[in-house]
Amino acid sequence: MSNTADSPQEGSRPPQTGSTPSRPHGVRPVRVLTVGVFALAGLLFITSFNTAKGTNIRTDSSLLKLSDLIHDRSHKNARLDESNAALRNDVEALAKRTAGGTSEADQARLTALEKNAGTRKLTGKAVTVTLNDAPPNATAKLPGYPEPQPDYLVIHQQDLQAVVNALWQGGAQGIKVMDQRLISTSAVRCVGNTLILQGRVYSPPYKITAIGNPDRLQKALADSPAIQNYMVYVNVYGLGWKVAENGTVTLPGYSGTVDLHYAKPVE
Repeated sequence: MSNTADSPQEGSRPPQTGSTPSRPHGVRPVRVLTVGVFALAGLLFITSFNTAKGTNIRTDSSLLKLSDLIHDRSHKNARLDESNAALRNDVEALAKRTAGGTSEADQARLTALEKNAGTRKLTGKAVTVTLNDAPPNATAKLPGYPEPQPDYLVIHQQDLQAVVNALWQGGAQGIKVMDQRLISTSAVRCVGNTLILQGRVYSPPYKITAIGNPDRLQKALADSPAIQNYMVYVNVYGLGWKVAENGTVTLPGYSGTVDLHYAKPVE
């Protein structure tokens, strides 16, 4: 009889018969390994629990979210704008003291250019437009309209641009979005549900103030096809819209850089 036929198959238990020689009693190596694995797993579990208990993902300063970094940079840009504006005022004051040879005509042209560039304060009668997101649980208020999708309930870049363009069309002499003066190179851009304007970030509600003839400004807003489309969403889904005359208002001068930045080809 061959030994192969009598030997146990791999993965099976050895036959428990009286002829089978008994093994000496003791702890098997496999059992020792199993106990070690479970002990190590328990140690890792306890360590992970203690680490998680001591670390709050929402409050731990070492785990900065992208939004925190954006708002931090926005505050830094605001401080730099203020510093830039103060330095510009110092430069202008020095230029006036040393411009003894400048003719009155040249000085008048320079003042007019500064006014048109938006770097000077501007005072006059104003109209303010306020845009705001709809309530998150908004539903269609009028029959025949579909239930709102998320994009229906937030202010988009095109909405802000429509208001700014309409106000310029209505003869606005100067426009302020939130707390910043617009100039010819200003770009009104939205990322997600936030406004990015000249390196600073804003959340709704968005306020746009324009100085000019109030009647002409309001007529330009009412005649704008883009705003007429926006008003459908105001009436159906509850997007925020408010137009108010402010009386006499002073807009700040533009405080950012006036240098033009553009790409250059690599040689």
